Amino acid sequence: MTFDFTALYALRTHHPAWRLLCSDHAPLVVSFLHRVFITPNVRGMAAADLAEALEDELYALRQRREGENAFPKSGIDYLNDWAAPDKGWLRKFYRPGTDEAQFDLTPSTEKAIAWLAQLSERQFVGTESRLLTLFDLLKQMSEGSEADPAKRIAELHKKRDEIDAEIARVLSGDVPLLDDTAVKDRFQQFMQGARELLTDFREVEHNFRQLDRRVRVRIALWEGSKGALLEDIMGERDAIADSDQGKSFRAFWDFLLSSRRQEELTELLDRVLLLPAVANLPPDARTRRMHYDWMEAGEHTQRTVAQLSQQMRRFLDDQAWLENRRIMDILHGIESKAVALRDSPPSSSVMEMSESAADIELAMERPMFSPAMKPVIANLALQVGDEEIDPSALFDQVVLDKVRLARHIRHALQDRAQITLSELVTSQPLQQGLAELVAYLQLGSETFSTVVDEETLELIRWQAVAADGSDLTRSARLPRVIFMR
Repeated sequence: MTFDFTALYALRTHHPAWRLLCSDHAPLVVSFLHRVFITPNVRGMAAADLAEALEDELYALRQRREGENAFPKSGIDYLNDWAAPDKGWLRKFYRPGTDEAQFDLTPSTEKAIAWLAQLSERQFVGTESRLLTLFDLLKQMSEGSEADPAKRIAELHKKRDEIDAEIARVLSGDVPLLDDTAVKDRFQQFMQGARELLTDFREVEHNFRQLDRRVRVRIALWEGSKGALLEDIMGERDAIADSDQGKSFRAFWDFLLSSRRQEELTELLDRVLLLPAVANLPPDARTRRMHYDWMEAGEHTQRTVAQLSQQMRRFLDDQAWLENRRIMDILHGIESKAVALRDSPPSSSVMEMSESAADIELAMERPMFSPAMKPVIANLALQVGDEEIDPSALFDQVVLDKVRLARHIRHALQDRAQITLSELVTSQPLQQGLAELVAYLQLGSETFSTVVDEETLELIRWQAVAADGSDLTRSARLPRVIFMR
């Protein structure tokens, strides 16, 4: 960024974060949005609920400050004003399938709130953990870019010697521990990084949403061929996915989807929050489930990418319908012109056709004669048999109880945030085979929130009965399906 007068003046005039800091209602906007969106990590709230919360806030301020004239407008009017293009502090949108407006923070507003949070005077400012973090980052970059195998092996041997020396000190009784100051320093840095990560997620989602908006505008104004448009859209989508931001987000998402990493994060957070130095700070109540907030924020970004794919599929359907309609219009045009020429035929030629030519067919290319088959039908009278057949077999049908499967999924998600399809099948084996497995997948796409890990395949087995009555085991290999709470 260039810090000259022209650039800064334009930034002050057009950037929503700077306009928010200069606004007369900045204390109201920042305090209310921080309490409603940032503190509980809410991403998207219905307009009616948000307006009701703002009305309560305005009522309390009017009772405590200048009276009824302090904030004369209603809550919904303030929300629409904050979401206007000239301010851009809120994003107003509609979820697919609903007609109720939703509001969410913009990345600029969250940046302004985060900057205001840094203005407060801190009782303890740690510098040791930051220096160690910077030093570790430099070491990772230096070691990760080293192509000489000898130097890499020498560095690994050095680390192994340091670990062996530390193990020897611990075995001898010398167990170095972090003092309270070092623990507070590192915990404050962890909390700052965790909050910044949630802020970055909203900006990443905003970037993908801008891509989706550009695609919609391009589809609406496109006049060329469908293949050229799809090539342009997919090229831009691949450029976003292959960019540094896209690669970093994909690596973070793969890391967070690992159940082993989630259990490790949960265990580490529980252990750290029980330390006396950390308990005296005191930490935020949502710190214990910080990694679940990361996952929820990442899922919002994934949904934005899914909406982009749905928009392209809808475009293909619309284009196919328009092309069929164009063909029918051409045929109707030909028919109407033919009817017009019937009563007043032109004196000159209407159309030209190629001269007639003989269709030569060689003798050996002709198929040989094959006589028609005449079925022989015996003229016999049908006789009623004496065997008794149970007609109930005609009415036996396999009925899947989706209510039971949905209840099983909800019961499994009561004490955990997510569960895989293979774990569900292990805890309650399939009773109706492949049909029940397909019902689980249908519930995952219609009723529950699911995430599909295409890179990890799982083998699901169930017991079946062969035609001769013997037991056999069937299996299906499919990508990992994770049901979310």
